[in-house]
Amino acid sequence: MIPTKATIAVPSEDPKKKKEAEKPEEDGTAANAKKTKEEEKDGEDLSEEDLQLKNELEMLIERLREPNTELYQPALETLRTLIRTSTSSMTSVPKPLKFLHPHYLALQELYETWSPSEDKSLFADILSVLAMTYSDTQPRGTLRYRLLSASFRPASAPLSEPGSWGHEYVRHLAAELGEEYNSREFDEEGVEKVSEENKVPGTVDDLCNLAMQCATFLLQHNAEPDAVDLLEELEIVDRIVDIVDENTYERVCQYMIRCVNLLPPPDDLSFLRTAHSIYAKHHKFPQALSLSIRLGDPALIRTDFNAPANPAMKKQLALILARAGVPKEWLDAPVEDGMEDDESELPEDLLECLSNTRLSAQFKEFGKELNVLEPKSLEDVYKSHLENTRPTTTVDSAKANLAGTFVNAFVNAGFGNDKLMAKAEEGSSWVYKNKDHGMLSATASLGLSLLWDTDEGLSQVDKYTYSAEENIKAGALLATGILNSGVRTEADAALALLGEYVENKALLLKTSAITGLGLAYVGSHREDIMQLLLPYVADESLSMEIACLTSLALGFIFVGSGNGEIASTILQTLMEREDKQLDEKWARYMVLGLALLYLGLQDGSDATIATLKAIDHQISQLAVVLVDMCSFAGSGNVLKVQELLHYCDEHIEKGPKEKKDDKDTTPDEPPKDDTFQTFAVIGIALVSMGEEIGAEMSLRQLNHLMHYGEPAIRKAVPLALGLVSASNPVLPIMDTLSKYSHDSDLQVALNAIFAMGLIGAGTNNARLAQMLRQLAGYYYKEPDCLFMVRIAQGLVHMGKGTLTINPFFNDRTIMSRTAVAGLLATLTAFTEAKGFILDKYHWMLYFLVPAMQPRFLITLDEELNNIPVSVRVGQAVDVVGQAGKPRTISGFQTHTTPVRLGTTERAELATEEFIPFAHVLEGFVILQKNPGWEKEDKMDI
Repeated sequence: MIPTKATIAVPSEDPKKKKEAEKPEEDGTAANAKKTKEEEKDGEDLSEEDLQLKNELEMLIERLREPNTELYQPALETLRTLIRTSTSSMTSVPKPLKFLHPHYLALQELYETWSPSEDKSLFADILSVLAMTYSDTQPRGTLRYRLLSASFRPASAPLSEPGSWGHEYVRHLAAELGEEYNSREFDEEGVEKVSEENKVPGTVDDLCNLAMQCATFLLQHNAEPDAVDLLEELEIVDRIVDIVDENTYERVCQYMIRCVNLLPPPDDLSFLRTAHSIYAKHHKFPQALSLSIRLGDPALIRTDFNAPANPAMKKQLALILARAGVPKEWLDAPVEDGMEDDESELPEDLLECLSNTRLSAQFKEFGKELNVLEPKSLEDVYKSHLENTRPTTTVDSAKANLAGTFVNAFVNAGFGNDKLMAKAEEGSSWVYKNKDHGMLSATASLGLSLLWDTDEGLSQVDKYTYSAEENIKAGALLATGILNSGVRTEADAALALLGEYVENKALLLKTSAITGLGLAYVGSHREDIMQLLLPYVADESLSMEIACLTSLALGFIFVGSGNGEIASTILQTLMEREDKQLDEKWARYMVLGLALLYLGLQDGSDATIATLKAIDHQISQLAVVLVDMCSFAGSGNVLKVQELLHYCDEHIEKGPKEKKDDKDTTPDEPPKDDTFQTFAVIGIALVSMGEEIGAEMSLRQLNHLMHYGEPAIRKAVPLALGLVSASNPVLPIMDTLSKYSHDSDLQVALNAIFAMGLIGAGTNNARLAQMLRQLAGYYYKEPDCLFMVRIAQGLVHMGKGTLTINPFFNDRTIMSRTAVAGLLATLTAFTEAKGFILDKYHWMLYFLVPAMQPRFLITLDEELNNIPVSVRVGQAVDVVGQAGKPRTISGFQTHTTPVRLGTTERAELATEEFIPFAHVLEGFVILQKNPGWEKEDKMDI
C-alpha cells in the first residue's frame, strides 16, 4: 500500500512545480509559502476525477493569461459553472475552491491588468467567490469584488443574484456587509471618505441594496434570524416589511419580538414598530394590537382596533384592550366638536367588552367550575392545628383581628360571599371586631371581596357610608374605589360618590376618597379627575399626607402618560415645600406619583430628571432614582441596571449614633438620607423583570447586595426578589426568602415574609404555605412578624388560587402598567414598614388591587356565551428560531375550559374543531367553528 501512495503523490505535485515557475516573481515569497503548504496537503492521494478537475481548472487559468481576448468569456463561463456545480459535504471546502486557492493572488494581479468590460465583471464575480478562502488575510474581499463586478455591468444586464453562488457565499457576504457598514464613518450630512487602503467601492446605498438581496435569499431559505440580523446591522430593519411573505412573516416577527429585550433604545422600539407593520400588512390584528399596546401609542391602537370588519374579531380586540386597561377615550377618533356623536358609534356589545363589565360574573362562574365558590374561613387558611405553637400566646388580639381582615379579603377576593363581611349576619359584621383605624381596613375589605362587581358592591358598601364612625365611613369610600378598579361603568358611580368627599374637611375622609379615586380610575387618563385633584397637590397649606396621596392617585390614573401638567405641578410643589416637610416619610409617595407618569416611557423622562437634579434637597436624589427606574421598567436595559447598582455602592455615614428618623435631625448637619438606595435595589428588579435572562442575573446581584449592603439596602432586597418573581414561586427564590425571613434585622425579616406572599400570590403553593406555617410558630411572640406571616398566608391563597399579581400577560409579552403601579405603591409602603403598614396605614396593602387579575382561560362563542372546549395546558417552551414547527408547550395535560393558567404556562386547543380569534389563549378567547371540521369527523366514522 505504501509504495503506491508514493507513486501517486509525485505526479500530483509535478505539474504544480511547473505552474509555480510560471507565476510572477514579485510574489515569490508568498508563492513559496503556499507551495510548501500545498505539498503537505496534496500529499493525500487525489482521485482520478479530482486530478482531472484540477488540471481543467489550471488550463482555464492559463487561458485567462493568454493575449487572445476571445478565449476569456468561455473560460470564465466554464470556471463559473465548475464552481457552481461542485457539490461537497457540509464540512469540507468545495473542490474547485480548494484547487483555485493557491492561484488566488496571481489571479488578483491578472484582474488588475484587464480593462473594464463585461468579461472583467464576470472575472470579479468569480474572484468574489474565491475571496471566501482568503477572508483571514484580506478582509472583506468577497464584498469588494462583488461590488466591483456590479460596477462594470451595464444597467440593462444586472449581476446574477448572490444566492446563485449558494448559501455559504450569501452568509459570507452578509457578515462582510455588517463589518463594512460599521467601518464607514458618517458626517452630519452624508458619508465621509474611507481610508484608501482596502477600499471597498460603492456607496452606503449600494451596501443596503446588496443587503436586501441577501436578506431576500436568506428569507427564502429558512434563515429568518440571519436576514433580520443583517438588516439590523445596516440599520434598515424597517425595509424587511417589503420582502417577507405569508410563509416567513410569522417567524420573522417572533424573532424580532424576542430581540426587543436585548436591544438598546431606540432600536427596541423600531423593531416593535417594524413587527407591527408586518402583522398589520398580513391582517393579523390581535398580534398587531398587542404590539401597539406595548408601544403605548394611542394612534396605532385606534388604527388596529378599527382595522377588522368582522364583529367577532372586534370583540376579541376589545377584550384584549380591556385586559390591558387601555382608556376607552383612545379609541374615539379625535374630532374637535361633536364628541357626543362619536361616543355612540361604538356598539353596545363592544362597549361591554371594553369596559370589563362582565368580568365579575365570569369570574364567579369560573370559581364555580373549579369548585372554589365556597367561602374560605380564616382557619382554612391558617391551619393553625398544624402549627407547633406553645399554648402561652400573648398575641395582641386587635392585631390578630386586623390580620384576619386582610386574609379574609385576599382569600375571598372577587367572590363576594365571605362570611366575615359580605355575607355576615346583621350586627355581627367583622367591622366591629376591630378598633379605630382597624375599622377602616375592615370596611375597605368589603370592596375587595366584591371586586369588579359594581352593582352588588355599591349597594353593600352603601350602608357603611352613613356610619357616624369616621373610620368606617372612610373605609367605605376606599371600598368604593377598590371594587371599581379596572372596571368602567356608564354611571361613573365612583366619581359621583367619592368626588364630593374630596373636599371634606376631615383628613381621613379626604385621603380615603382621593386614594379611592386613584384605585377606581387606575390607568384611565381621565382629564376631569385631574382637574378635581391637582389643586390638592399644589396647595401648600395642606399637610404633606394629603398632597402626597393625591400625587400618588394622579400617578395611578395617568400611569405611563407622561402628562406634562401633572408633572410640572408636582415638580413645582417639590421646589416650594419647606425642607422639613420634604423630610417626612410621605414625600416618597409624591415622588412615586411623579415617577409613575413616566412608567415605561424610557427617554421620555429626561427633561424631568434634569429638573429634579436642580432641587436643593436630598429628595432630589430619591426622585431621580425613582423616575429613572420607572421609565425603564421591564425593559431589561443593562445600562440602567448598572447605573442603579452604582447608587448602591455609596457608603453613607449616619450622624453620631443616630437612627434614621424623620423628625430627629441634628440642627447643624442633617444625616444624609439613604432612602434612594432602598429604591435603587427595587429598581434593579423593576428594570430586569422584563426578560428571563436579566431577571436571573439580577438574583445574583441582589444576593451580593444582601451580603455586603447597608441596612437600607438589605431591607429592600427581599422586596426586589418579590417583584422579580411576582406570583411565580420558583424554588431558588423561595429558599432565599425563607433564609432571609429568619434574619436578625427584623425589617429584613418582615419584608422577606411579605415577599414570600408576593411570589406565591394566588398560587396556593403548598411548599410556601408550609414555610409560612412554620414561621407563624417561630414568630409567635413577635406580633408584627406574626401579622406579616398572616398577610403572606392570605396572599398565597389569594382568590382561592384564581388570581395573579404578575404584571406580564399575553404570554408574558405585555407589561401591564397599572399592575406595576400597584406593586410599586405597595412596595413603597414596605420601604418604611414601621411608619406605614405596621402603623395605622395598613390599608396601603390594598394598593395591590390594580395588580390583581384573574388567571383563567375562558372560551366564548361569537355571541360571548361560554363554550366548553378541550385544551392542553403545559409549561411554555420558547421555540423562536427553531426549525420546523416544534411544540410550544411541554408536559401538558388536557382540560376542558374554563381552565386556570399558571404564570409560566401556556394553552393550546386540543382539536381543530374551533379557530380562535386571539393568537394567545389567555383570558377571554372568542372561538369560531372550523368549517372544515365536520367533514373530517364523518370520514373518521
